[in-house]
Amino acid sequence: MTKLWEFVSRANVVLSNHTIVGLLFLSLAGAAAAAEVNLNGVVGNKALLIINNGKPRWLAAGETSPEGIKLISVAGDSAVVEVDGKRQSLVLGQNERLTDARSGAAGNRSVVLTADSQGHFITTAIINGLTVKVLVDTGASMISMGSSEAKRLGINYAAGERSFTATANGVVAAYRVKLDEVRLGDITINNVDGLVHVSDNLSIVLLGMSFLNRMEMKRDGDRMTLTKRF
Repeated sequence: MTKLWEFVSRANVVLSNHTIVGLLFLSLAGAAAAAEVNLNGVVGNKALLIINNGKPRWLAAGETSPEGIKLISVAGDSAVVEVDGKRQSLVLGQNERLTDARSGAAGNRSVVLTADSQGHFITTAIINGLTVKVLVDTGASMISMGSSEAKRLGINYAAGERSFTATANGVVAAYRVKLDEVRLGDITINNVDGLVHVSDNLSIVLLGMSFLNRMEMKRDGDRMTLTKRF
């Protein structure tokens, strides 16, 4: 747990400096095979995508490639794309495979995450409609974030229940809040408990047990599968 807090307390989280910085498989409607989409860079509201190992192509938010890949948004070093009405997240320097919603029942959707070089599972999620970078943390009782991130997400945390929580840097004030919607790939959970640290000791949002308790979690080597239970 100490190493985890040392990791999340760093000023910046850098995922990769490699030229090839992201891989995601997206199931296309009516297609027998998946489309391989590589997020190779971001500048402003544009993302550099390599689709099916083709020529790199810049897309601006709102634009759609000839293959049907639509860029929804870009935030920091991540992007959200949409295929046939299904949105999925791409992260620089992290390989992910998100299962197609059509492959199972609505309540049995899954996301497969791949660990980084340090063994951490980092991905992007959408909280209250905005993209955030999250770290899977079974040691966190709730989805936890710093106050600056909460403000960016439009969370009025001061109206929540005030408490205190222990961190690697000591005890800090925190507010318990309700998150209207948390979405990870095809998985959507509503009315999720969250914790906002008044200080900004968290440089990344912790995807804690208030979300993970509703998942079946399976790990196989450097891959973790989260399947929605209810």
